[in-house]
Amino acid sequence: MSTRPVSGSRYPSGMTREEAAPGRRPRGRGKSTTANQATVESAASRSNPRRELVEKQMMEQATRLFAEKGFASTTLQDIADATGLTRPALYHYVANKDELLSRLVSESTETPAALLHEINERPEVGPTEKLRQMATAIALHQAEGPDRFRLIIRSEAELPEEIASTYQQSRRHVLKEFIRVIEDGIRLGEMRPVDPRTAALGVIGMINWIAWWHQPGNAENDRAIAGQLADMAVRSLVQENPHPVTPEGPARAIALLRQDLDYLERLIDESATSD
Repeated sequence: MSTRPVSGSRYPSGMTREEAAPGRRPRGRGKSTTANQATVESAASRSNPRRELVEKQMMEQATRLFAEKGFASTTLQDIADATGLTRPALYHYVANKDELLSRLVSESTETPAALLHEINERPEVGPTEKLRQMATAIALHQAEGPDRFRLIIRSEAELPEEIASTYQQSRRHVLKEFIRVIEDGIRLGEMRPVDPRTAALGVIGMINWIAWWHQPGNAENDRAIAGQLADMAVRSLVQENPHPVTPEGPARAIALLRQDLDYLERLIDESATSD
């Protein structure tokens, strides 16, 4: 990833001395900007192409540095140097490290959770195909930006309280959506009667591991890897013969009955616990 400055001048292209003045943004560690605030600010910046370019490079360098050094060990001066900005100029784009991290957490966790929910809400798609689409979407998201995930994992213990809360909530939403589609698949007989939560965690873990071994940069390769992992996720759960015409024999019939009884027993236990 390039660390070349945005421009060779003291201030980024299109930026006046007044805009770069340190008084334009508050200094120091203030209250963390929420994910919603970060989203609004990001949307507003898109009306200015030059600002958008600087912010894109700033976020890329922050991602790299947080992933390499950890959140606590990275300073705003480090980010300014890597982006080609002076520290006073950096305050024109971001108030503090918490704001940068809040944006990155939002992009890495809230966006995938919303995407999974949208897929799960498609009435014309069955559970097996939903699982394939969901696994593909998350795998592609990880393949295209593994640094984002690594930085969050490395900095998880250092996350400010507000950002940590957003991160944990988004993780729960991702898990909930995978559990939901697996439960639907089991109920309709498309998937084996396994424990939905364990299966969901297995699929998520397999997909997230991409961040530790995949090198991004080739879009075709990213899509191929995402498709292969999604296929592996589906094959690990679907019934080989969802609706067999004739049983192969007593042994098979007994095995299927035991699976169904295990599933029924688990449902009864969950119902008793919720009551």
